[in-house]
Amino acid sequence: GLPAVADDSGLCVDALNGMPGVLSARWAGGHGDDDANLDLVLGQISDVPDRRRTASFQCAAAVALPDGTERVVEGSVEGTLLRARRGGNGFGYDPIFQPVGFDITTAQMDPATKDVISHRGKALRAIAPKIAPFIGAS
Repeated sequence: GLPAVADDSGLCVDALNGMPGVLSARWAGGHGDDDANLDLVLGQISDVPDRRRTASFQCAAAVALPDGTERVVEGSVEGTLLRARRGGNGFGYDPIFQPVGFDITTAQMDPATKDVISHRGKALRAIAPKIAPFIGAS
């Protein structure tokens, strides 16, 4: 009798044909080894010229409502991958991801700025109106 919400997201590297994608958290084998995942991606694109180091964070979020209605939305943030880590905030690939329009990585951003451009934030903000009536919000 309640809505169900789920999401998945990942880093899509153009030079790697969109990988690691949904496998981002376990790209190097074990789940959640951020350093190993980062090192692997950096190694895989080490010979890629800077102008071709494009990537995006992608998120798909879904809601299923008690009446059978289902909706899937997506959010993304485009950027480039740097050759070395910068910043200590965030997690995962944040230290090498520089969003378009910024001269800092997502690991260098304050949480409020990152939330505004976040792929997951964009997707969940798009799905929120479907959930709002069930939690007494409008």
